[in-house]
Amino acid sequence: MKFLRSLGSLRSLRSLVTLTVGAAAFAGAATAHAEDINLGIISTDSSSVLKQRWEPLIEDMNKQTGLNVKAFFATDYAGIIEGMRFNKVQVGYFGNASAIEAVDRSQGEVFAKVLYANGQLGYKSVLITNVNSRFKTLDDVFKDTKDVTLGFGDPNSTSGTLIPGYYLFAKRNISVNTAFKAVLPSSHEANLLAVVNNKIDVATNNTEMLDTLKQQHPDKFAQVRVLWTSPLIPSDPLVWRKDLPQATKDKIRNFFLNYGKTDPHEKQVMASITGYAGFAASSDAQLLPIRQVALYRQKQKIESDTHLSDDDRKTQLADIDAKMSALNSAVSKQ
Repeated sequence: MKFLRSLGSLRSLRSLVTLTVGAAAFAGAATAHAEDINLGIISTDSSSVLKQRWEPLIEDMNKQTGLNVKAFFATDYAGIIEGMRFNKVQVGYFGNASAIEAVDRSQGEVFAKVLYANGQLGYKSVLITNVNSRFKTLDDVFKDTKDVTLGFGDPNSTSGTLIPGYYLFAKRNISVNTAFKAVLPSSHEANLLAVVNNKIDVATNNTEMLDTLKQQHPDKFAQVRVLWTSPLIPSDPLVWRKDLPQATKDKIRNFFLNYGKTDPHEKQVMASITGYAGFAASSDAQLLPIRQVALYRQKQKIESDTHLSDDDRKTQLADIDAKMSALNSAVSKQ
C-alpha cells in the first residue's frame, strides 16, 4: 500500500510539473509575441517609392523596440486617417492638415515631428509649371484661368491643397473649383511628373519634393519653374492613437527621438526619406497655425455662400469667430 501511495504521489508530482512547465511555456509564448503596430504613411508618392524609403526605418524599429511594426499604405490621405480612426493604424506619418483630421476624428495625438538635414524648421508649398510653358509669372496664370489646367493636391494635403487654397487662391478671391478650365487632384509625385512632362499647365507641390527631384533627377528638376512660394509650413508630424498602452508609447517615442542622431546607417536611412535628419518631440500645439488657416478658409466660404440665409450666415460666422479667438489666444501663449 505504501508503494501504491508513493506511486500515486509520484504521478501527482509529475502531473504538477507537467502543468507548471506547460503554463510557463504558454506564458513565455504569450510574452514572446510582439505587439502589432501598423505605421501609416500618407501617400505623397507611389506606395512602391514610399516602401523603399521607409522599410529600412521600420526594420530598425522592430529590432530596437521589440514591437511588430508594419507599414500601412493607402491610395489617399483619408485612408490613413480612417485607418487610425478604426484602429487599423496605431502610428502615422502625416502632413499638418491631415494630422488635424487624425487628432479631431481618429483619437490621434501628435508626439513628434521630422527634422530636416538642411536645418530648416519646415517646408513650403509651391506652384510650379514646366520651364518651357507660356506661364512666366503668376500674372500669366491669373490672366485667364479658364484656359488653365490646375494640378491640385489631395483634399487633406497641407502643401498641395490647404496652404495654396488660402494664400494663393482665397486671398485673391479665386474659387479653385470654378475658376479653372480643369482641376485634377493628385499626389505630389503625380503632379510633379505631369509638370515635368508638360502634361498639365500648373500644379501645386512643395519644396521637399523639389529638393528630392533635384538630388535624384537634376535633369528633370531643370524642367520645373517655380511661380509662387508660400510662407513656411511646420515640419510633418508623427501621430499616435491616444489609447496605446503607455509602455508602448514610451518605446515608440524613445525610438523616434533617438533615431538618426549618431549612427551612420540610421543617418543614411533618414537622408533617404526626403532629406530628413531625425525627429524631435512635438505636440498638438504645432497644428495651431494650420488650424488658423483652415478656419479663415471656412469663414471665406461662409461669407460667399449665397445659399445661406442671413441668420444662418450670422450664426456660423459667430461660431468661426469664437474658434478663431480661442486659437489666437492659444497661439499667443506658445
